[in-house]
Amino acid sequence: MDYLPIFADLKSKPVLVVGGGDIAARKIELLRRAGARVQIAARELCEELQALADLDQLEWLATSFDEAQLDSVFLVIAATDDSALNARVFDAANQRHLLANVVDDQPKCSFIFPSIVDRSPLVVAISSSGTAPVLARLLREKLETLLPANLGQMAEIAGQWRDKVKQRFSKMSDRRRFWERAFNGLFASQVAAGNVQGARQTLDSQLDNPEQAQGEIILVGAGPGDSGLLTLRGLQVMQLADVVLYDHLVSDEILDLVRRDADRICVGKRAGAHSVPQEETNRLLVTLAKKGKRVVRLKGGDPFIFGRGGEELQAARQAGIPFQVVPGITAAAGATAYAGIPLTHRDYAQSVLFITGHCRPDGDGIDWPSLARARQTLAIYMGTVKAAEISQQLIAYGRDASTPVAVIGRGTRQDQQVLTGTLEHLEELAQRAPTPALLVIGEVVNLHAQLAWFQHSAQQAGRESAVVNLA
Repeated sequence: MDYLPIFADLKSKPVLVVGGGDIAARKIELLRRAGARVQIAARELCEELQALADLDQLEWLATSFDEAQLDSVFLVIAATDDSALNARVFDAANQRHLLANVVDDQPKCSFIFPSIVDRSPLVVAISSSGTAPVLARLLREKLETLLPANLGQMAEIAGQWRDKVKQRFSKMSDRRRFWERAFNGLFASQVAAGNVQGARQTLDSQLDNPEQAQGEIILVGAGPGDSGLLTLRGLQVMQLADVVLYDHLVSDEILDLVRRDADRICVGKRAGAHSVPQEETNRLLVTLAKKGKRVVRLKGGDPFIFGRGGEELQAARQAGIPFQVVPGITAAAGATAYAGIPLTHRDYAQSVLFITGHCRPDGDGIDWPSLARARQTLAIYMGTVKAAEISQQLIAYGRDASTPVAVIGRGTRQDQQVLTGTLEHLEELAQRAPTPALLVIGEVVNLHAQLAWFQHSAQQAGRESAVVNLA
């Protein structure tokens, strides 16, 4: 280990910066965020630093460096383009046993600035010991996406409860188990949802009843198939799940991202095949959550668009189970984007309707006259079985039989297929498409030939993909 990683308390401490340009300004921004009292020795200041000096938010000590300026500072940074001056600052600091940093000159650094992920009061610092700063920055960017923005607030609340927890649990092992349960349970979820008051109440409740586990249900939209379309929040939740209930529409590559030791239960529904009744799924969600488990209900697409997510959360509400929702990219948005079919276009369609082709027998009838209007796009979920009826009714109520249509099978996945044709041939296209499939009806389908970027990329990479036209 070339450097000892430490976190220094700079609040109200004087720090000397030699140099007044843009590079110095970047370092000064970090120093000011840490509460340092910044002093500058520089011939002139850049516009940003001059504005801070005018507001008395830093001190322009002198127009040149003098070794005596080091006598009363905590540490020093040299950020000039004068290598001789930088060396003089470093040598003078070493003689006084002061920590010094010469920007972009690693041999002349007794301390270095790491790449920082700031979730204050939680801070993650990454360093390559000055050998590969770009690599450290790339790693920081990856961590930025993985660490939730609410971690800082969670740490702040936990700090306020430390004394209470110490009083309640005399053993360190008991305190550790308490916090592990809190940071992986309902408390963390409530902070993430912005329910700070509820999070505080949860900590108090768990202090009073440490052995009473509190479960929750998290409804997660898995997107249309491509794991790259899963949201960061969805991934974070899946990595913390105790048990995952998933549908057939959730792709294998999405399921591979679930925490390895989480229980997985398939509650999918398929036309013409054995299905788990919705009431049984609702009962299972509630039962598992009442056992204190974090239950992730993983649904293809978005759970609130033809996903029955609302029904499942109504059951959770009635049972008094805490819940939250992580939305996903719905199939109509994802599959059409990968097929190069804009859902709206000012030359072809000013509106888009999301429709299910699988309605309840006792539900309201379909408003075919409204659906048959021209210059609108119809995105039909679960419509392959009733494709013949859809085609016949739309034509009967005035939609032109030559209206362009597309059937997108297994949209966004490596084996995606896009079959295009006209409304009068919709049934034949639907029968040939792999499932799950989305029906798209409207003039925007004509843009597929120009904008089908995913097919082109797939073919170049040697992956299975198909584009079929039936006119």
